[in-house]
Amino acid sequence: MKKNAKRRRKSTPSQAALADRHELYEHSVQCAEAEIDFVDKTFKQLRKRKAQVLREDFCGTANVCCEWVRRGKRRQAIGIDLDGEVLDWGRTHNLAKLDDRQRQRITLLQENVLEAVTEPPDIISAMNFSYWLLQDRKLLKQYFESVWRALKDDGIFFLDAYGGYDSHKEIIEEREIDDGDQGFTYIWEQAAFDPVTHAMSCNIHFAFPDGSEMRNAFSYHWRLWTLPEVRDLLQECGFRRITVYCQGWDKKGEPDGDFKPASRADPDAGWIAYLTAEK
Repeated sequence: MKKNAKRRRKSTPSQAALADRHELYEHSVQCAEAEIDFVDKTFKQLRKRKAQVLREDFCGTANVCCEWVRRGKRRQAIGIDLDGEVLDWGRTHNLAKLDDRQRQRITLLQENVLEAVTEPPDIISAMNFSYWLLQDRKLLKQYFESVWRALKDDGIFFLDAYGGYDSHKEIIEEREIDDGDQGFTYIWEQAAFDPVTHAMSCNIHFAFPDGSEMRNAFSYHWRLWTLPEVRDLLQECGFRRITVYCQGWDKKGEPDGDFKPASRADPDAGWIAYLTAEK
């Protein structure tokens, strides 16, 4: 009896084997609610009206698209991504949680963001540093020009960026995540950085209480674009006003999540910023 029990324990799948990498990502990296809070509030402040149509470029699992349509009966979302597997996961796990009317207001396109043609949105969003996949200046400019053409006449382009002197290092950072069911460790690895080209290779790993790990759940090969480079390119492409939003710090010295317009910032080891580019 004891031998059989031991054999069954050995054959039990590890937590890493049972985990879903997209669910882990949404729990540890992406906060669609906070992202839409910022986008929604900032658009109203700048345009004195509510946005109705949002286009999410490099949309992945379309989590942001789903959050957008939940917040208004007239809201529409368009998600664009090249990865069909990720889009299918989003349909099965995120869009499936919406009611029929909400799902009808989301359009997902498996296309290249450089070539996609959509109805003019109020907002185009390229978050989680996704546009950094475009490592060549000419190619990134081509993308920014396509965004300018696609937006409504008073549309706004939302992006994010990160930097600081730690971003130029090969480092590993760990963060404990409590998702309510079981905790796990989120591991961010900057595996390679070239100071000449700013090319980077980064990986996301996940570790679990049973000692198992999901290695290279996500891997990125992109360019660390600087804020001056991004701002200059956006201006060249016709955007008339570009604003950088930096977050403040709480009493414990931790980021407070409150992003405000900034013309200067401290040279921190690591920072995250939003940008708006107004057509």
